[in-house]
Amino acid sequence: MVGPGADEELRSFRSWLLETPEIRQHAKISWVTTEPRPGEMGAGTLDTLQLVTDNFWQITTFSLSYLAWRKTRKRPSQVTIEHNGKVVTLEGGDSATVEGIMRALTEE
Repeated sequence: MVGPGADEELRSFRSWLLETPEIRQHAKISWVTTEPRPGEMGAGTLDTLQLVTDNFWQITTFSLSYLAWRKTRKRPSQVTIEHNGKVVTLEGGDSATVEGIMRALTEE
């Protein structure tokens, strides 16, 4: 996620996913950290939420969960989804966004 408060938004979305029984039962959700570049101070930062699912139907559940979570947010954050090397950047929380998620996660 990109934009003001992106870290909080990402944490909020992770919590939302963990509270969705269908996702919690069939997916592994983890953080991916980025180490500081040479010359930068500090520990690695959380910037990616990784979701690994065990079946195709979870793509639909993930997409609908994103849409439901997105509708609870006051300000939009730009979201980037990567799957099998394909990167899709989404804004908003309408049916076109869900279609973008589905397309990104199902196209080979």
